[in-house]
Amino acid sequence: MLHLSLFLIFGAICITGAINLLVQRHPINSALSLVVVMGSLAVEYLLLGAEFVAAVQVIVYAGAVMVLFVFVIMLLNAGEEEQTSGSRVAILFGIPGMIIGSVLLAWVLVARSGTGEVALGALPGSPRSIARLLFRDFLLPFEVTSVLVLIAIMGAVVLAARPEAVEHTKKEG
Repeated sequence: MLHLSLFLIFGAICITGAINLLVQRHPINSALSLVVVMGSLAVEYLLLGAEFVAAVQVIVYAGAVMVLFVFVIMLLNAGEEEQTSGSRVAILFGIPGMIIGSVLLAWVLVARSGTGEVALGALPGSPRSIARLLFRDFLLPFEVTSVLVLIAIMGAVVLAARPEAVEHTKKEG
């Protein structure tokens, strides 16, 4: 009973953080809300008996990825977001599409999940087997992802370059 109540509490914290992430107008506040979401997901993984996944969630996502996000936000010097009224087409098709997609996803999860009682620690996937999958079987996608993140950082640096600095380097060269 304690596990279920903690699971529901941290699930509510995760949902609240996700809603706060969408509502915030300043990108840094959104990034901090995303840290709350990732931290509460790590606790959810702990409650499900996946300690390794919880540790990876904290170290990789709540740590490294969020530092990268904050670095890019600071580099771009993003200020407060401007609000627009939105487009009528997005409201006309987006809201019904979102409702239909949510109902369909809920139906698939409820009807086809196949969940049952599982003893704690009986879940497959030791850290050794996960590491073997990540660093042997899926090494190429793992490395391609790291190269894509590096390209995104370089793109952010190019976009954030001040025009006067670019003109100054052109005059010198």
